[in-house]
Amino acid sequence: MIRSSAWAWPSENKGCCGAAGWTLTKNGQGCLHSRASKSENFRNRPFALVRVVVCFREPPATMNFRTLITVLLLGLPLASCKKPSLPNSVKEVDQTPAVVVEPEPAPAPAPPPPPKIHQPDTKGSVIVICYHRFEDKPKDGLSITPAAFESQMQAITDHGFTVIGLQDFLAWRRGEKSIPDKSCVITIDDGYRSGYDVAWPILKKHGFPFTMFIYTAFVKGGALAGGGSLSWGELAEMRDAGVDIQSHTVNHQSLRVKKGKFQNQFPSYEEWLKEEIAGSKRQLESQLGISVKAIAYPYGIHSDVVRAIAMESGYEAAFSTYGQRLTYHSPADQLGRYAVESTKPKIFADALSMIGGGGGMAESASSVSGQLAAVSMVTVPNEGETVHELKPVIKANLATMGEVEPGTVEIRVSGVGAVPVKYDPATRLAEGTLMQPLKDRQVTVLLSAQVNGRKVETRWNFVCDAVTSPASPGHGTAVPVAPVPAHGAVVAPAHVVPVPPTGASQAAPLAPVATPNPAPTTPPQGGVSGGVPAGGTR
Repeated sequence: MIRSSAWAWPSENKGCCGAAGWTLTKNGQGCLHSRASKSENFRNRPFALVRVVVCFREPPATMNFRTLITVLLLGLPLASCKKPSLPNSVKEVDQTPAVVVEPEPAPAPAPPPPPKIHQPDTKGSVIVICYHRFEDKPKDGLSITPAAFESQMQAITDHGFTVIGLQDFLAWRRGEKSIPDKSCVITIDDGYRSGYDVAWPILKKHGFPFTMFIYTAFVKGGALAGGGSLSWGELAEMRDAGVDIQSHTVNHQSLRVKKGKFQNQFPSYEEWLKEEIAGSKRQLESQLGISVKAIAYPYGIHSDVVRAIAMESGYEAAFSTYGQRLTYHSPADQLGRYAVESTKPKIFADALSMIGGGGGMAESASSVSGQLAAVSMVTVPNEGETVHELKPVIKANLATMGEVEPGTVEIRVSGVGAVPVKYDPATRLAEGTLMQPLKDRQVTVLLSAQVNGRKVETRWNFVCDAVTSPASPGHGTAVPVAPVPAHGAVVAPAHVVPVPPTGASQAAPLAPVATPNPAPTTPPQGGVSGGVPAGGTR
């Protein structure tokens, strides 16, 4: 039996199979095959393939060739001359509406791990050291030589302290970070130029951060500015270099004096107090674009009312000058600082030993003895008395105060500052000499001394009718823009003129303060430089 197969598919350009150029071949076994001569078009077109198999009983040589052709052509109708169609199964797929497959949503991000709760180290201890001025020849105890200051900076390191910034101290207090077990914060009060010219280079040499406590009326251009004042531009330079700047009130007045300087501009003591405390904060923040979070009480003096207003004004910390070791739980409104004095090296030694404790210069039971002493204290001028001299003699008999330690008596006069003072242990008479005239009609005298290991303080007021000019503008308010030249400066001589005892009158006391901290001593070389008391601020 002989087989033959034939295939048929559409031509490239025509729909008729006959035009595809069909040929038949014969193989060696007598099988006839058909093929297309244009097979190269096979790959690029759909086609319908038909295989025609022809079986012969006899060899093709004996067959009628016409019969063979007829048989082959019978299969051609199966290969339609029309364009081939796809199988039904394919048609059904095509007719099925397309299904839009939505992309699978991205898996939700894993929730962040719960924040790690920071557990601050509450065992840390901190000392805060306070400086004022830096001079080759100190005029008083509040000034220190550059050599002594550098030696103290080295001693801080040698005693195992790590100096941290005040902002780190506050962050530790908020529970946001830990600090070394023995930490030290360095502060400089008031805003004297020597802090910029002398102390800053030394602190940079040691890599120590520090804080400047500024009272805004003392900044150059302010009502209390002088030749030793820093300018706002210099403070901005220090700020940009990383120096921390905080508040020391507006006018650096004792915040417990209820009839003090500048208060006649305000309807009440409380309103004046708010301006001193909150006003300085606003001005520093406005002038320097900083956040002020701490205040240093002038002279370290505070009370329940003062502390409450300080906290209400947005401060996180308020500092006195009662040196003490600070802990995580120390009260935020009465944090003690060691106020270094060149005449009292023991204060710095106590700081390195972290000696101290308590609540600072506040109204407390310890102030009772001070008040009793003030009740019977004899003063000149008397409480509320009117004097007619611009340089009256200031006197007080301290007999009822107890055993006053010689050399610890200090007298400060509002508008003038610390004055040269002499104390006679035999007569118990303290005498202060004004080296410059009074500036205001309302005058407050603040007297303090060390009695039985603690500081006792009292104050009284009098009127000077010889002062006719009004108070300088801007007191208790924002610092004016126009600078005020420092002229008419008076320098005190380097000695004290003794004043013989004279008659005196009974004093009406104000509330005194007593603390265990040593009181600063005013040496004989008191005076005024550039219109600002050389050592009259804290």
